[in-house]
Amino acid sequence: MAAALDVVGIGNAIVDVIAQADDRFLERQGLRKGSMQLIDAARAEELYAAMGPALEMSGGSAGNTMAGIASLGGNGAYIGKVSEDELGRVFAHDMRAIGVRFDAAPLRGGAPTARSLILVTPDAQRTMNTFLGACVELGPEDIPAELVAAAQVTYLEGYLFDPPRAKAAFQKAAELAHAAGRKVSLTLSDAFCVERYRAEFRALIEGHIDILFANETEITALYGTKDFDAALAAVRGHCEIAALTRSEKGSVILAAGATHRIAAAQVAKLVDTTGAGDLYASGFLFGLTHGRDLASCGRLGSLAAAEVIGHFGARPETSLKALAQQAGLL
Repeated sequence: MAAALDVVGIGNAIVDVIAQADDRFLERQGLRKGSMQLIDAARAEELYAAMGPALEMSGGSAGNTMAGIASLGGNGAYIGKVSEDELGRVFAHDMRAIGVRFDAAPLRGGAPTARSLILVTPDAQRTMNTFLGACVELGPEDIPAELVAAAQVTYLEGYLFDPPRAKAAFQKAAELAHAAGRKVSLTLSDAFCVERYRAEFRALIEGHIDILFANETEITALYGTKDFDAALAAVRGHCEIAALTRSEKGSVILAAGATHRIAAAQVAKLVDTTGAGDLYASGFLFGLTHGRDLASCGRLGSLAAAEVIGHFGARPETSLKALAQQAGLL
């Protein structure tokens, strides 16, 4: 049966609050530069009060990936938990406005919609402080069988591994996808998340994942090594495709005994690295679900990542479809 959707993404539905900061601010706040940490409601209020002027926009890793797929002209859906509050309504509107299907019922009477307080330093590194809020309520009952079966690829966000019930949701989604003859993809999201759940992630990849996305620090964390080549050797054969990004060094794609090395796309000015991995996954998955070879998928990923790091925010500001057509990739 032909798939009605290219990709369905499952992740933390988060509104990003992005502000510029210097290293001294991070030090005063006790923040580890370049990391993502989970915070409670009280800390979220405290840090928000200390931040400078901020830009608010819908985000979340898998949500950003789905936005990129839509910008390329793809057909996708998103599963995530928001509350019945103002930020929840903003998130739902933003997803639907860019052409991504979002049918999830809002949480009523529980925690507020999640938000991530993102501090961007002059070197374009982002330090993320995330209050998960309603996200922790996502469970297996929120995974519609018909939606997963309708998508060529089900894309799972590693950040969502923190809430306990989300692990059961991942398991259900993967089983539904494979039962329908579809593919399952995972992004590791963050090295600190990987270190918390290394054994569980490796078991998930071994048993359920066809397409793995990770950056250099994430894949080396997964295999407990500082040597990227050792991590390459370790992951080979544990999933059908591994797409591994290395910032300005480009990306490496492993599949069926082959290795594809893809150059990074040129960026006029590096502004904010938030969303680079998310958008790489957008380009790659769009290419894969539209019959492109793996090298072309990697080049589409590099192009999408280059667009998003050239401005603040983790979603495209310029049509990725137009950029890909200009580059001869579509």
